[in-house]
Amino acid sequence: MRIQQAIEESIKLKQTLLEDNRFLKQVQKAIDSIIQTYRKGGKVLFCGNGGSAADAQHLAAELSGRFYYDREPLYAEALHVNTSYLTAVANDYSYEDIFARMLKASGKEGDVLVGISTSGNSKNIVKAFEIAKQKNMTTIALTGEGGGKMAELSDILLAVPSKDTPRIQESHIMIGHIICEMVETALFPKQ
Repeated sequence: MRIQQAIEESIKLKQTLLEDNRFLKQVQKAIDSIIQTYRKGGKVLFCGNGGSAADAQHLAAELSGRFYYDREPLYAEALHVNTSYLTAVANDYSYEDIFARMLKASGKEGDVLVGISTSGNSKNIVKAFEIAKQKNMTTIALTGEGGGKMAELSDILLAVPSKDTPRIQESHIMIGHIICEMVETALFPKQ
């Protein structure tokens, strides 16, 4: 049955991640980087397209709102949430410029940019990563197998070893939730 097959594929991919010590170390590196950014007064910005835009917005909300428990908010934002800005820049410049242009205005040295793209080749995210590098921001890429063009522009590459978009996205949200939990716990330890 296809339902069982889809669940099995998801479990198998997550099991592969669980057994990949190199990948787990990269996730820990992402967690540590975000914690350091917040401790130094920086912020975390997210970008993605389609389902990855939804994941970017979801993870930004987990950090800026709360994850497991009530605590002070953290500055996290998805770069695509202002639809008037998004459509104006896409119309007046190009869709490739939507994240880079906002990053020029809001990104600062020491901030983190998390780009989410299953292919790793989304032109608007690649362009944003180029701007982030110019601004000495840390770049974290959540991608599928190989990392695409984002691999060479990312300080921390979290490339899920799959080419199956739904399974990659399921892994991305799991990884994002782990990052949010660990960041929250480190910055706001429960008494």
